[in-house]
Formats: sequence, C-alpha cells, structure tokens
Amino acid sequence: MKKAEKIVIIGAGGHGKVVADAALASGIEDIVFFDQNPYLERTLLGFPVFSASDEGKGREPFIAVGRNSTRKDLWSSWIESFSPKIVHPQTTLARQIDLGPGTFVAAGVVVNIHCKIGKGVILNTSCSVDHDCHIGDFVHISPGANLAGGVSVGAGAWVGIGAVICENLSIGENATIGAGAVVIDSVPDGYTVVGNPARSINRR
Repeated sequence: MKKAEKIVIIGAGGHGKVVADAALASGIEDIVFFDQNPYLERTLLGFPVFSASDEGKGREPFIAVGRNSTRKDLWSSWIESFSPKIVHPQTTLARQIDLGPGTFVAAGVVVNIHCKIGKGVILNTSCSVDHDCHIGDFVHISPGANLAGGVSVGAGAWVGIGAVICENLSIGENATIGAGAVVIDSVPDGYTVVGNPARSINRR
C-alpha cells in the first residue's frame, strides 16, 4: 500500500482536525490544509490553511468533509489517481479487509474479517463493522454506530451516532439512519429511518 508522506487536507473544520490528528499519530507530519472559507483562521493545529488550490501541489489530497455529497463533489475536483487512507493507530482492523482510497478510520474503530470498504468512506470514532460487511463509496458511519455481520450499506448513506444495524440487512444508497436507531429491517434507497425499532419518516 502506498504511504503518503506529504498531504493536503481539504477541509479545515472539525473533521479536518480529527483527520490531521490521526495522520500525525500514523506518522504523517508534513500537512497543510485547504479551505476557501474566508472566516477561518489561517493556521490550524500549527499547520497553514491555504485558500488557493495551487498551494497543495506536490501533496497527496485527502478530503476531510463530513457531508457525504460534498465529499463526493470534492473528490471529482481534487482526486486524480490516488488519495491516501488515514488510519488512526488505535484501531482494530482484521488482516483480510479491503479499505478503499481516501478512507478515514478514526480512533477506537473495529473492522472484522472480510469487509469491503469503498472510497471516501468515514468510519468515525469507536464505530464497529462486523464480519462480511460491504460499505459503498462516500458513506459515513458515525461515532459509536454498530453494524452486525453481513450488512450492506449503499453509496452515500449516513449511519447516525449510536445506531445499530442488525445482521444481513441492506441499507440503500443515500439512506439516512437516525441517531440511536435500531434497524431490524432493510432500508430502501433514499429513506430516512429513526427510532427503536427503526421506522421510516420520509424519503429524500
């Protein structure tokens, strides 16, 4: 696996800080940020924040934006051939898993054997992904969420903080699982479900 030495983190918000901290912990020390928000400070965690995209030349880009649709849009603008995987060292990852490019794995995450994780995915703090799960591109699994074995999560879906998804279920593309929801049935594309047991409230 290609290891990045110099990165530009696209997004200088809260998620960008978490990504930078994990990058430092994994041995990547040459970091700059890119963000066009004029109200941001021009340094973050001691690293420069640039607003001109050419300042990131010669660095591997990593998109650190929590919103799935924005992360996907930025991917098409920034990623030409490669984006590093940033994995905090305080994780538990099985040997036989497939992590896609641009994936972020936060501290405390557990991923078990034979899981496939797409590109641009966020596996956030202390979530767990059990054996034989498939997570599509640009998914966000929020802090403390738990996926049982054999779960499939479609591209662009968002699994809220503390949610539980029972074994062998399918979560559709661009679906939203509310915070603390307990999902006992598969969720179609574009649906939002909340509660225990989870029930649909609307379709996006």
